[in-house]
Amino acid sequence: MRIGNNPSNHEIVKPNTALHRVIIPVYIPHENDYFKDAFQIFEYCVSSILKTSTTHLKISIISNGCSNEVNDKLLVLYKKYDIDELIVENEGIGKINSVLKALRTAEERFITITDADVLFINGWEENVLKVFKEFPKAGAVCPTPVFRKHFQLTSNIWFNYLFSKKLAFTKVKNPEAMTKFANSIGWPWLDEKYKDVYATITSKNGIVAMVGCSHFVATYKREVFTEMPVGNTEFKIRGNSEYLYTDVPVIKKGGYRLSTEDNYTYHMGNVLEDWMTEKYHHLITVEKIEVENEFQLLKKSWISYKLTHQIFTYLIAKPWLKQALFKFKGLTKEQCKHFLA
Repeated sequence: MRIGNNPSNHEIVKPNTALHRVIIPVYIPHENDYFKDAFQIFEYCVSSILKTSTTHLKISIISNGCSNEVNDKLLVLYKKYDIDELIVENEGIGKINSVLKALRTAEERFITITDADVLFINGWEENVLKVFKEFPKAGAVCPTPVFRKHFQLTSNIWFNYLFSKKLAFTKVKNPEAMTKFANSIGWPWLDEKYKDVYATITSKNGIVAMVGCSHFVATYKREVFTEMPVGNTEFKIRGNSEYLYTDVPVIKKGGYRLSTEDNYTYHMGNVLEDWMTEKYHHLITVEKIEVENEFQLLKKSWISYKLTHQIFTYLIAKPWLKQALFKFKGLTKEQCKHFLA
């Protein structure tokens, strides 16, 4: 039986005023062995975002097959930090499918998709938005420059800046942070050849961005996701899921895949180390500001996509042509050997 009228009938949904949403898929099936430090690392991730962000951003957390004990902790965290959205999937549906749960209804101009083991430091959001502003064609920006990303889905940048001095190989600004990233994925060290120089572009106002973008954490213009597949991915993790759903859509929409010149996030991995705790406790809580949505929309161009991603990518794959391009952009003969290897 129903008596009376639902007070929400015909009520208009309030407009979303946030500029930015962060989506975090979480997979912690238990808290032993490999996952022993996982929840503490995840809490560092969430708290660091909220401490250091400059806008009133919103956060979506998706529990992807976490244990009941972890889900209970997530609910406590949800209330503690006033999280905007918590979605619980009892069965693991994979990283990208988890992200899609929040992504398909997100209205914010910018969407950051991050792994649950990323530590955000002061300046990350400010500098990511600065890259979007300075480079109107930016479609994705990673707050951590990672070695050897210069030719991964970046042909549109190389094509457009081919004869411009604004695209060049420059000295890595923060080689220590680049080494820490290598450590976080299991490399005991990082050879000098990987942290010597990286490909960068410079805006008319002198702002520098690295060419290429990692996807362990990246911020996207929302319109790039109109180019992702309609259905879900069949892979729980890796396979071609991130390639199809977050990487290729950027260039299909005519966007550049870039990174900040300096490092503003750390990939922590699954083991909590002293340096992570130290960096977390040195974070400064930032007063939030309103940022005007004056960022240029990306416009899809089928001709541009075919020309840069398919034809130019094919040509530039030839070793002799790639070496000539590297020399033209400032690499020495010895550096060319390292980049061609």
